[in-house]
Amino acid sequence: MRVRWLAVLCALVSVCAQAQVSAIDARGVDVVLQKPARRIVSLAPNVTELLYAAGAGSRIVGVSAFSDYPPQAGALPRIGNSTRLDLERILSLHPDLVVGWLSGNGPSDIEHLQQAGLPVFLSEPDRLARIPGLIVALGHLAGTDVQARRAAQDFRAGLGRLRARYAARTSLSVFFQISSEPLITLNDRQIVSDVLHLCGASNVFGNLRSIAPQIGREDVLRADPDVILIAEPRAEAEADRARWLRITSLRAARAQHIYVLDPDLIQRPGPRLLEGARQMCAVLQAARHSSPRRDLNSVSRSGRVALPVATARR
Repeated sequence: MRVRWLAVLCALVSVCAQAQVSAIDARGVDVVLQKPARRIVSLAPNVTELLYAAGAGSRIVGVSAFSDYPPQAGALPRIGNSTRLDLERILSLHPDLVVGWLSGNGPSDIEHLQQAGLPVFLSEPDRLARIPGLIVALGHLAGTDVQARRAAQDFRAGLGRLRARYAARTSLSVFFQISSEPLITLNDRQIVSDVLHLCGASNVFGNLRSIAPQIGREDVLRADPDVILIAEPRAEAEADRARWLRITSLRAARAQHIYVLDPDLIQRPGPRLLEGARQMCAVLQAARHSSPRRDLNSVSRSGRVALPVATARR
């Protein structure tokens, strides 16, 4: 009798392990898998980080270029970058799930993957509050629900603490720069603006139509922001910071409120964006209270100066 019950139990466990899972992606598509994914390909660095946060890191068999966090992601096979995927390489990895980024991957690449019969889940975390739900969805598709729910709860708790701390702060106008040549910023549909709002600031170019509009330096002069935030590779960022500081007709330059942020933390819409938000909020809070002579070029994790700047890769 005991042997029979053990056999029944084992059968039930096997059935549960093979149970169908599904999640609705950023397109509104219900992505259905006959069983939790065991071989996952990530099409963007922020997606790779989301999958690891969801507990699915051991299921990833291929990642896009610049997927360098967590460190073990650096050893995984590369399948191209956001502008050019190696479709043959992806197919050779035999994934049972491909996870992409709606605004970061080309529609034709996604179409080709789907035509090849691969299930594709597309993410688009354009607001901080959507990241926990995305982690949970990815964990469900990978069968790592417990880890995913825990990570999502930690993110929500950290976000709640930041909202409580900075909700009533004096508003600052900000120009957020992601490229100097050409000069490019982000609008309010991009998640960086949500971080600005969380920190009690507004994006001076938030109303522009394009998500990543190209602007001119004269546009920045007209906007005359309180603060300029630069999220670029170190050499470019430091050179452009020095260039802005020489334009003393700018309010931000006169007050020396031109700061460099770690682009990997603030531009990748994933779990580490919470750390990027902490750093941005600390910078803006310092700008509110610093004298014009004080140089707060960047902040560390503890809110003090001297944060190392990494290469911008989303």
